[in-house]
Amino acid sequence: MRLALGIEYDGSPFSGWQIQPDAFTIQGEVERGLSQIAAGPIRVFCAGRTDAGVHATYQIVHFDTEVVRPSGAWVRGLNALVSKNISALWATEVAPDFHARYSALRRTYRYFLLNREQRPALLAKKIGWYHRTLDVQPMTLAASTLIGQHDFSAFRSSECQAKSPVRTVEAISVRAFGDVIIFDITANAFLHHMVRNIVGTLVYIGAGKQSVDWMREILKSRDRSIAAPTFSPNGLYLISVNYDPQWKLPDARMLSGGGVDIASFVV
Repeated sequence: MRLALGIEYDGSPFSGWQIQPDAFTIQGEVERGLSQIAAGPIRVFCAGRTDAGVHATYQIVHFDTEVVRPSGAWVRGLNALVSKNISALWATEVAPDFHARYSALRRTYRYFLLNREQRPALLAKKIGWYHRTLDVQPMTLAASTLIGQHDFSAFRSSECQAKSPVRTVEAISVRAFGDVIIFDITANAFLHHMVRNIVGTLVYIGAGKQSVDWMREILKSRDRSIAAPTFSPNGLYLISVNYDPQWKLPDARMLSGGGVDIASFVV
């Protein structure tokens, strides 16, 4: 039997999603909890492996088990056993050919950036920060350059294991709400550090350090060394993973209380 599980987590205390030797990881915690419920080893597969310090409001995983439990029992059991920084939202049985990663059509990441002179305190691990005033208009123009299918080699880390650097960005936006700037990026898939490298480059443009055309030059160059430094993981959230309706998974918007999202709490 294959089950899909929706989870959210605060990535601050973890060394990322993926299991690593002698490291506290989200995958390790989820597998530990599920294995206790099933009284046997459980391995999970996720829609997107987030880096250390990156958060998720809607991560999707799947796992196989012969243990029959009500959906609510998996959710309640996992929440009782794992770190308080992880919360299971729902569980549902899926077809045996469903795969959390390979069945996904697109993912959306959101980056929250506090744009003021003073650094954040209460949201120190939940939001990025830049101290100089940023201009949203040139950032929006530069971001539009990325829409479509491109080779994103200039925005991938040297540790990226993806076989191809080609990705399709379906939508990207930059919006300001008072002192908070929100970057939303939707693509079929992402390279390692891709979102954080794009945000870092947009910040340079918004600060007037580079022109709007610089984004096009970077993209065309396929050279990571000429783009801006990788931005902080603190403000990055995986907020949505979309699948074909045939899988009948809960929509991220159905879990957000009618459209309320984390932006309501940081703006």
